[in-house]
Amino acid sequence: MSVQHEPVQRADFDHYMVPTFAPAPFIPVRGQGSRVWDQSGRELIDFSGGIAVNVLGHCHPALVGALTEQANALWHISNVFTNEPALRLAKKLVDATFADRVFFSNSGAEANEAAFKLARRVAHDRFGPQKHEIIAATNSFHGRTLFTVSVGGQPKYSDGFGPKIEGISHVPYNDLAALKAAISDKTCAVVLEPIQGEGGVLPADQAYLEGARALCEQHDALLIFDEVQSGMGRTGELFAYKNYGVTPDILSSAKSLGGGFPIGAMLTTEELAKHFSVGTHGTTFGGNPLACAVGEAVMDVVNTPVVLAGVKAKHERFKTRLLAIGQASGLFSEVRGIGLLLGCVLNDAWKGKAKHVLDAAVAEGLMVLQAGPDVVRFAPSLVVEDADIDEGLNRFERALANLSKA
Repeated sequence: MSVQHEPVQRADFDHYMVPTFAPAPFIPVRGQGSRVWDQSGRELIDFSGGIAVNVLGHCHPALVGALTEQANALWHISNVFTNEPALRLAKKLVDATFADRVFFSNSGAEANEAAFKLARRVAHDRFGPQKHEIIAATNSFHGRTLFTVSVGGQPKYSDGFGPKIEGISHVPYNDLAALKAAISDKTCAVVLEPIQGEGGVLPADQAYLEGARALCEQHDALLIFDEVQSGMGRTGELFAYKNYGVTPDILSSAKSLGGGFPIGAMLTTEELAKHFSVGTHGTTFGGNPLACAVGEAVMDVVNTPVVLAGVKAKHERFKTRLLAIGQASGLFSEVRGIGLLLGCVLNDAWKGKAKHVLDAAVAEGLMVLQAGPDVVRFAPSLVVEDADIDEGLNRFERALANLSKA
């Protein structure tokens, strides 16, 4: 039985919503696989993946099935009790990673908030209150809460909200000498994205992550990897740290973990998890049965050899064609990233104009992203069909040709 809804339009956003976003002029209403339809019935190919969230595209039957089954069983029970989907998902994450323990939250920001609080609590318990400093990278992004936005290395997001949280410093990404100069015995944690997402789809150098790991051990600091964007198969491994063979002490996950349903997770070791004893941290909705049931279905599909190998193959298909398109259009010559997190770095003449590329793409029926003003970002479904890749890139090529002419 379908419910009759009151009609709404894009103008309603400007009338009713807090203006923290400036959404596109059309409203998507339906998705299937890697295609989306708007209110007028226009079809678009989705290479944005809800900003690296829709890991299996739209309305994947395994996720729809898991959500529907759980919706008819149990929605919420609170953390006064545990629930079966949370326990099953936690076990699957532990079995597939370095971690022994999992804390579930609702978002990447909350997963990072838990990670940063845990790092400070561990240092406080082991060494005393003076060991509380956190080092992060410039141009990093770790969320929008006051703590996570302060750790994130982009002042445009953290300025103007009163005094900042103390004890946080930033060093250039991929610069091991700078990290070595900044770290001290007061450092409780070094926080890094293995691939900077919002900072421009910039992968870490192998030696950088290895060096960061060694420096943390030398100074009794914890190494935290923010894998909110790079995790859950995005790089062709379940988590990006596996590509580097460098293991963190704490890892944050979200975005793709729920395939579109809100969920986050902080993963860590038995030894560190002990410092979050009963009552030291909490959440109302984190680990709720609906989110965890969907997350478990995501894990069951993504963490398989066929899907992970497919990501690597699709990477090559994207990159080869994108390089050709960049050369033909003259807009970009560098395509960077790992797996299905890709960034086209705009040439000097087009620097600052990533938004123009997004608008031109939408006009041709394609949804892409930007990562800062100089990089066009692709974060499609990990199971995007080759025919959709080819058709989407045909549309991208037309969009860039139109831009070049204009």
